[in-house]
Amino acid sequence: MYRKLREWFSIRLAKNPGQIVLLSILFFNVVFFFLSAFIISRMSLSGTEELGFLESAFYTISMILDAGCISYVVEDIGPQNAAIALVCLLIVIIGMVSFTGAVIGYITNYISSFIESSNAGYHRLLMYDHFVILNWNSRALEIVNDLLYSDSVNKVVVLVGSGKDDIERQIDERLLETVKRENNKIEQDCKDKPLLSRKWYCSRHKFKNNLTIVVREGDVFSSKQLFDISLHRASSVVILGEEVNDNACKYAVNEKINNFDNGNSLTIKTLMQVADITSSEFSEDNQRIIVEVTDDWTWNLVQKIIRSKQVDGKCNIVPVRVNQILGELMAQFSLMPELNSIYNELLSNKGATFFTAPCKDSDELSYIKSSLNGNFHVVPLTVQSEKDRNYCYYMALNEKDFSRTADKEPSGIPIRLNKDFWLEKKKIIMLGHNSKCREIMNGFASFLSEWGYKDSDELLLSIVVIDDEKSLEKMNYYKEYPFVIKTVAAEIFEKDLICDSINEFLRLNSEDVSVLILSDDLVSEDETDAGMFANLVYVQDIISDKVEADPDFDVGSIDVIAEINDPKHHDVVSSYSVKNVVISNRYISKMITQIGEKDAIYDFYQDILVYDDDGGDGYDSKEIYVKKAKDFFVELPHECTADKLIRGVFDASYDPERPAEKQSISIVLGIVKNDGEILLFSGDQRTVNVKIEEKDKIIVFSNH
Repeated sequence: MYRKLREWFSIRLAKNPGQIVLLSILFFNVVFFFLSAFIISRMSLSGTEELGFLESAFYTISMILDAGCISYVVEDIGPQNAAIALVCLLIVIIGMVSFTGAVIGYITNYISSFIESSNAGYHRLLMYDHFVILNWNSRALEIVNDLLYSDSVNKVVVLVGSGKDDIERQIDERLLETVKRENNKIEQDCKDKPLLSRKWYCSRHKFKNNLTIVVREGDVFSSKQLFDISLHRASSVVILGEEVNDNACKYAVNEKINNFDNGNSLTIKTLMQVADITSSEFSEDNQRIIVEVTDDWTWNLVQKIIRSKQVDGKCNIVPVRVNQILGELMAQFSLMPELNSIYNELLSNKGATFFTAPCKDSDELSYIKSSLNGNFHVVPLTVQSEKDRNYCYYMALNEKDFSRTADKEPSGIPIRLNKDFWLEKKKIIMLGHNSKCREIMNGFASFLSEWGYKDSDELLLSIVVIDDEKSLEKMNYYKEYPFVIKTVAAEIFEKDLICDSINEFLRLNSEDVSVLILSDDLVSEDETDAGMFANLVYVQDIISDKVEADPDFDVGSIDVIAEINDPKHHDVVSSYSVKNVVISNRYISKMITQIGEKDAIYDFYQDILVYDDDGGDGYDSKEIYVKKAKDFFVELPHECTADKLIRGVFDASYDPERPAEKQSISIVLGIVKNDGEILLFSGDQRTVNVKIEEKDKIIVFSNH
């Protein structure tokens, strides 16, 4: 109780010091009045024996406001009443002095100074099990926003070098927008109910902001200020990297761009300071330190810090390779555009989500079988070992689903899978560039390796890159990537050249084509997403021309994937009928949020987001694929519930004659309807009806 009271007082003092001062003044006055009344009532002498406590309190206030009111207490100031008269005079003097201009001025100055020092972050925060964010960038706001859906985090502390007021405004606006949007959805869900039922439903399911957020302005390299935010008691600490697209002058931006790939010494310095505190004996156990890394130099130094400072059960450092992950994601979205919407839900705390839990089984097959036989609310995925502990991974609505048990024997339906299934050829146009171009190309290369393709084989993947001369030259015109069949040097203003190149590629390829439009993240803030908007207009103009020329033209044959860096541009891009708007930074934010809450989840993300690069038959990990139903099944399964489809596909992919390490298990996570609607099998699978049609697609967790 005492600990919670201290924490509450510390938070109130940091967020609203003026309120604490006001309460203190009120408390002092109340105590002074009652103490004075008590003394007077106890000291009543001759002639005032009947003076009660309430009357004494009234006369006390009257005397402070008007000294002449002493006569109500002491009618005759004589030797017998001298003591009470002196007490009354003392009360009056104290009251008068406390209200003189000098004292009031002094107190006013003190209050102002106190509030300023508290707002500046000079007062210590006494908090426990909170979520700490050090520094601020374009991903930070989404981290805070995603914590709204968290069941385990309700206190967040942000420490930044400057811009406290602006950051608080951003947070307030973003969270208010999210709460409003979620409550609007709740109202839509019950709009057909009667009035009273609708009000009751909205009241019960109302989405609320349960986060307590404290933003402090200070030095993230200062041990004192890190202790002042109770860093050693935090459950998770996120160290965010520096960005280029800020409000700095153009010269400063260019200097940052030139040094972007060289390393981030500020990240290293911050991590060293944080690791020194969290690895000490007085820090809390099992703290998670998530640090963003964008280059090899920083990555190598982070590994050395981990080797030197990480203490099992105490300080757990998780480096997140931002560019590598985003590059792999962009590659996967280009190959299977539906993954954008799928990951948008799975990597968040809302809806169907990935979870992890300690597991006794070290054998993946045994875990999947036991889970499918005993639980209708989770979709089992895999088992991994970390630090001599086994962790199982599953998809569900919440962690509580893991402990549910089946009330009857689960069973599947007869299903025949196409054992010779192979992905169709992929054709991609890439417009523009960002800092992750090399990582995106590496993602395509690992995809080809995953599926066993060699340079001499028929091209499974063909890519045309259209970009400015300088950027193409920086990538050596993509010569090291044989699947890049052509590069076109065109400035963003050369509309005819860009459109002619796109049309030529579309004419030569009758298969579905993906158009990946990248947004340059190494520009000043006022130019954010500008190049992407121009390329998007060009692409939409080409599609409109094709529809005008042929009303039966299949618009769905061109998948447009538009990357944006600023979430505020989402609605504008969507208005151009773009289904796949990728807010790339938001994915990192979602991952960081989950890593901060769940042990061992990052290794799983590394596994599913990165294709294996060894090729051949030695597939060590699984990824998520979106496969056409007519190619995945020998014949489409009949209408059934999700639990039967999941178990039917597992039974069809499991071969009892093969050893566990040679199995190629397929786990169905959901379906993508022909109209683009995505259904993930979360909640009670027995209540989810599934009817697969020829143009639908299956979301599968499998080796390939």
